[in-house]
Amino acid sequence: MEKPASGRQPTLDEVARLAGVSRSAASRAINNAQHVSRAKREAVGRAVKELGYVPNLAARGLVTQQAGTVVLAVSSNDPAVFVDAFFARVIFGVSAALERTELTLTLVLAGTPEGESKLRQVLRSRRADGVMLMNLHGDDPLARLAEQIPVPVVFGGRPLVGEPRHYVDTDNRGGSRLATEHLIDTGHRRIATITGPLDTDVARTRHRGFQDAMAVAGLDPSRVDHGDFSERSGAEAAARLLAAYPDLDAVVAGSDNMAAGAMRGLKAYGRSVPDDVSVVGFDDLSTALHTDPQLTTVHQPIQALGGEMARMLTALIGGEEPSPLILPTHLVQRASTRSRADAAAPRP
Repeated sequence: MEKPASGRQPTLDEVARLAGVSRSAASRAINNAQHVSRAKREAVGRAVKELGYVPNLAARGLVTQQAGTVVLAVSSNDPAVFVDAFFARVIFGVSAALERTELTLTLVLAGTPEGESKLRQVLRSRRADGVMLMNLHGDDPLARLAEQIPVPVVFGGRPLVGEPRHYVDTDNRGGSRLATEHLIDTGHRRIATITGPLDTDVARTRHRGFQDAMAVAGLDPSRVDHGDFSERSGAEAAARLLAAYPDLDAVVAGSDNMAAGAMRGLKAYGRSVPDDVSVVGFDDLSTALHTDPQLTTVHQPIQALGGEMARMLTALIGGEEPSPLILPTHLVQRASTRSRADAAAPRP
């Protein structure tokens, strides 16, 4: 059989003729439907490759009852969230994982009642095959979405409410504990922390990791202030901490952005980093390489977080039942921390 003329897309009928099967058999093979023999699938696969056939996604949707689209929804009303360094890497990971599928990605802001309503409408009408949810705060109504819509839901990080069956998260507690233990092991004793917003699971869990390490070392965990993961909030929190605890010798920040702000705030009050105060962040964003000095931080695999969310959602759409996944963290030591010359006795 001759190939279609240049510039013309081959048809399903041409694929069927080249494969020596009926049109319906070719359609079922292309759409991975049941009751198609292995020989016919292989013949259709060869024909598709030889002709350069691209399935019509709209027609495919009629066969598979799928929309061909998945949603990444962020509980925020600020479009700038999608260019934030953290979310940009998540989106890159999601997109890279979806390249191996025929699913396309739609980004949605769902941090307002209007945005939430539009998202629910899209999902209830099955104009998307599934949704990934991130950045949920407090008793966010989106946390219960999995119980209310007919498509799969995967959470990026656990919500504070409900018991999600499908989520991908980072070992936030263990990572924060590592950061605090590093400071304790290098002789720091008057350690403060700047948490993220405590209406999020990620901030609460990182705070618990700080408390775990301080408790094991028998140190006071009460030097605490709060931010919103932004650099500005880190600077403001550092100023408040210095006013309350002028003798502090280290800060564990709940994100790299807050750590960068804390470094700026400490320097504004005449404190040298790390000679007077050591600082540790969390995330290992490019921000950590551009602070002066470069930031010691906890690395979390952000791109992998996005990729695993997409793979989990794809598996659910395909009828599988994947288990929740916690990704590991590790400490990256740079120049914003140093050993204290007046280190106390080793911690127990």
